[in-house]
Amino acid sequence: MALGKTSARYGEQVPTPHYGQPRYRVIADELRKRIESGTIPPGALLPAESVLTAEFRVARGTIRKALAALREEGHVATEHGRGTYATRQTPKPTDDSGIRQREIPADAHLATLFKVEVGTAIIERETVIRREEQVDKVIRSYHLHNAPLRHQ
Repeated sequence: MALGKTSARYGEQVPTPHYGQPRYRVIADELRKRIESGTIPPGALLPAESVLTAEFRVARGTIRKALAALREEGHVATEHGRGTYATRQTPKPTDDSGIRQREIPADAHLATLFKVEVGTAIIERETVIRREEQVDKVIRSYHLHNAPLRHQ
């Protein structure tokens, strides 16, 4: 499809194929920037899918793919009946303590173990144990986030 081609059916310009990143990735990048900058603070609900489809002028499926990518990265979690919200992000420590903690949505395996719904917020803690500057072990532990996230 050529740039600026007019649609006989709709009478407006038809978007050209996107060369480069898929559209859902561009949207995920924009939402990630909003989360990381604090524009969407931890615990805050993201706009509804219908609002995002209007803002980005894309189909609902494209928005859902963008949100799925952000869920996989741990930037958002979705709770049935509540919606999709930004998770708490804990930056990697600047010292050499080797501990990193972040909130992630439970995948199918963790949801089964904890007996919760997929997507429920849980805390992942990663500890790196070094022996003479060499990594000896990496330990990941998980626990439920006891209190529901609130707007801050």
